[in-house]
Parts: sequence; structure tokens; C-alpha cells
Amino acid sequence: MDSVTVEAPQAKKKPLLSGLILLFLLAMILANMGGQMYGPLMSLYIRDLGASVGQIGLFFTISSIVPLALQILGGWISDTLGRLRAIAIGSVVGIFTYVALILAPSWEWLLLASAFGAITGALVGPSFDAFIAEQSSEENRAKMFGVTQALFGIVGFIGPALGGWLAEIRGFKFMLMIAGIMYICATVIRVSMARAVGKNGGKKAEKLSFAGLKANLGAMFGLLFAGGVVTWILITDGVRDTSFALSMNLFSVYMQDFGGLSLQQIGLTSSIFGLFMMLTVIPAGILADKVGERVGIALGFALVGISLGMLVFLPFGAFGLYLAGWALAGMGVGLLQPAYQSLISKAVPEKLRGTAFGLFSTSLGLVSLPAPWIGAQLWEHVSPRFPFLITVGVVFLSIIPVWLKFKLPKNGNVANENSQPVTKNS
Repeated sequence: MDSVTVEAPQAKKKPLLSGLILLFLLAMILANMGGQMYGPLMSLYIRDLGASVGQIGLFFTISSIVPLALQILGGWISDTLGRLRAIAIGSVVGIFTYVALILAPSWEWLLLASAFGAITGALVGPSFDAFIAEQSSEENRAKMFGVTQALFGIVGFIGPALGGWLAEIRGFKFMLMIAGIMYICATVIRVSMARAVGKNGGKKAEKLSFAGLKANLGAMFGLLFAGGVVTWILITDGVRDTSFALSMNLFSVYMQDFGGLSLQQIGLTSSIFGLFMMLTVIPAGILADKVGERVGIALGFALVGISLGMLVFLPFGAFGLYLAGWALAGMGVGLLQPAYQSLISKAVPEKLRGTAFGLFSTSLGLVSLPAPWIGAQLWEHVSPRFPFLITVGVVFLSIIPVWLKFKLPKNGNVANENSQPVTKNS
């Protein structure tokens, strides 16, 4: 009993961010800086290589096929081999994404870059969220996600502005080369971390096997179809992703053609989005820990819906108003992220976290697969504004199931395995 009472205060004195997490975040910042440099401009790069609006929609639809096949598989690999090892493997594959982006002679060749990027995302994305969850206790988990997202938010602030500026003055290829160099530096750090910490963060790594995959998927799908909070997260996430896939891949084209914005200005709008998201995530995490995750998620949806509704009705050349609209959207997403991440981490057992985050972080299912192509058709045959209005409507409607169904049991989680903090600090 004495040893317990002595150790409890010591646990509280541990810093929220350990040296391992800080190094982990540094690598993530470097890696995703490159992605944010070209991501907001991807539609324009595709058009620069000869694609029409319809072909841009087709590109993003085809690009969704590989993530659909890999999203859960990547999470299972993370659960089995360990978070850091999965990230290191995905990072090495990610280098080929930049090679394909830079060398692509036409827009069709960019599909190869998309395939490599999907493999990387399937391994890195769920591992990131699961790793952060395992470094926190339930009492401060949303705050932990908020703090890490705030530090990570520097990517969304600097990356788009830098990418837009470089693309404006030196072209897309040069900008992609700079982004690729940053990514290689991040890969070196990630591989070094995986070797230093061990294959599975000090735990015994399991072997990849069909039986293990079957057991993992069986447990996960049992939660998905149980009718509880995990089921409703899946439903709302799938509907929301489908609606966003209809329109958001075309937003940079919309801002250029109907807003009169330059490449540099489009990059700055994304930077403002990233800045306000970064400023919001820490208080959003504290809010979720104090009053529950569904409050932050509902407020986030409301702000995102208002901002998107504002953006699609702005007049030509209203750059200042575009900045204001994207700032509001950044606040909305800032409210959503730590609350969603905390809720998912509490709703599933630790051994399924990688699989769960793999599913929810890229939950483009069969229903949403054709959405980018459908959105492009709506743009061309109804009006450019119409697919965005559908997205706005779905965002507002999503608030209803969020408020009514996003409730955890009174003990705080669905899975008892989550009840104890997991500390894996080096």
C-alpha cells in the first residue's frame, strides 16, 4: 500500500510531453510540411499537367481505391508490429511518392504517387494517433491530443504558404523537390527512432498472420455493428467523408476560377486555416476532457458548416473575406480533432486502436468512393457551387446524431482495457 501512495504523486509530476514524443512530433512536422506544401494545390497541379475539371474528379475517385483497401490493414500492422516500426516502414515508402510527383509527365502518372501516398498514410496515420493515446491517461487524453495537434499545427500554418510561394515563383516541380528533401530528413529520424526504441516500443512484437488479422478484424467489426458509440462514429464519419469528397478536392480550383485568387493567396488561405486550427486545439482538448467529447464535435461541425456556407458565396477578389472564412473553418476543425481522437481511443480496446484509427482517419468506404467524380459532374452539369452546398447541408445535419449518440458509458469508456493509463516513455 505504501509503495502505491508514494508512486502516485510521482506519476502526476511527469511532463505531458516526453522527449520521445517531442522527437516523434519533430519527425511528423518535417514529413507533413511537404504534404501541406503541395496538398492544397494538388488540384491545380493536376490541371497544370493537362486535366479538365471532370478528370480532376476522376483522379481523386481512382485515388480513393488504394486507401479503401489499406486503411484497416495499416492499422492492424501497427497493432501487430508496433507504432514506431509501422511509421518507419510507411515513411520509406513515402519517399517514392515524391519521386513519382516530381517525375510525372502527365496527370495520369500522378496516380502512382497517390498509390504510394496511400500506403504511407495507411501505416503512419493510425500509428500516430494510437501512439499519442498510449502516452496519456484518460483524464488528460483530449488535452494531450490538443497539445500535440497544436505543435503539429505549425505544419498547416507554414506549409501551404511556403508551397504556394515556391510554386508561384519557381513552379510546381521545384516546390516538390524542396518538400521531398524535408520528407527524407523526417524518414531518417523515424527509422532511427524505430531502431532505438525497439520493434514494438518495449513490448513483444507479434508476427503478421492471417489468423491474427482475422481475430483483429472480427473484434473491430463486432464493435462497429454493436449499435453503440463506435457504430455512430462510423456512420457519421462515412456520411461526412462522402459529402466532403464531393467538393473539397475542387476548392482550390473554385478559389482560383471564381474567387480570383493566385497560387500564393490560395496557399495563404490554407495557412490561415492551419494557424487558427493550431490556436484552437489545446482549449478544445481541455473542453472535451471537462464536458465531454460530443460538445466539441457538435460545436466544430457548426463552425465548419457556417464557414463553408460563407466561402462559396463570396464575391470575386474578396481575398480578405476568404481568409476570414478559412480562419473560422480552422477553428471548427480544431474543435473536432482532439475530441474525435479522444472519443475513438476510449471507445475501443488498446489492442485495436491502430485498426480503429486506420478505419476512422481514412473512412472512405464503397459509398464515398465515387464521390469526387460525382462532385465534378455536379460542378460541370449543375453548377460549380452545388457540390459545396451539399457538403454544407450534410455537415449541419451531422450535429443531430453527434449530440444524441456520441455518449460513452458512465465509466468513461467502452472497453475496460482502456481504463489504465499506458506509459511507454523512453
